[in-house]
Amino acid sequence: MSKASYDPPSLTGNPTLALVPPGSCQFTDEFKPVPLLERVRVSPTSSVLRFGLPDKSLPLNLSTCACILARAKLPYDAKKDSSKTDKGKDGELEDVIRPYTPISTNELKGCFDLLIKDYGEDGRMSRYMCHDMNVGDEIDFKHIEFNVKIQAPFKQKTICMLVGGTGITPMIQALHAILGDNDASSNVVMLYGNKSSNDILGKSMIDSWAKQFGDQFKVHHVLSNEPEDSDWKGKRGFITRELIEENVPGPEAGDDLIFFICGPPPMYNALSGPRGEVEISGLLKEMGYKKEQVYKF
Repeated sequence: MSKASYDPPSLTGNPTLALVPPGSCQFTDEFKPVPLLERVRVSPTSSVLRFGLPDKSLPLNLSTCACILARAKLPYDAKKDSSKTDKGKDGELEDVIRPYTPISTNELKGCFDLLIKDYGEDGRMSRYMCHDMNVGDEIDFKHIEFNVKIQAPFKQKTICMLVGGTGITPMIQALHAILGDNDASSNVVMLYGNKSSNDILGKSMIDSWAKQFGDQFKVHHVLSNEPEDSDWKGKRGFITRELIEENVPGPEAGDDLIFFICGPPPMYNALSGPRGEVEISGLLKEMGYKKEQVYKF
């Protein structure tokens, strides 16, 4: 395991515009193994993992926004997979596949960075990548057409990012494309929900960008489980109707407004409806927003 304790470059520095079109990624629709080069713990529960690339002379060349798929062979655990119909035997290896959004840009050559939250025993892949993998171990990645999301440059005048936890990763991708582009005209409001102040992923960089680009980018942190006796002076609770109304244009903004939402399932359910459903429900529907104004990552 890496003993590095510095802030990884992908969570520091200025936003960088490095767009490529879909279909350029080094990873294709066939899984390819690459090594873990370094792991840096950045919060009590999360780490930045740097992986190598098949061609060390080139960047990942992932379009913005998009994700990749990771695959590892992990022991089957009946207690954790009781809902599966094709049950195996405890200890047998099976493929576990999860999507991840890199936080590094295409300016970086020969490697890429993932920000991953360790969900402990509840997260087989995250536990393996954040705890069990050793530097030098290999893991498989691939990239398919379905992994390509909404693409920069974005045309809307206002982008509201509704974010929970590791849902920050595609937003970091998008912010690089917006704030790193001198010609971009979009204004961004981020409502960023987390449990506690010591586990706000990317907070230092996000806050520094909000200060550096104050006329274009504003962030509001909301904590749901911060100790009452802490010195936190920001908002507490959850993302609410009032918070959205105070910071975001109403539904009448039409095509000039879009919500980007990414977070845990309860957040989707409360704000926009389940991630896999095109139609919206929840708070945004109650407030009168249309499905064309909401993009679920």
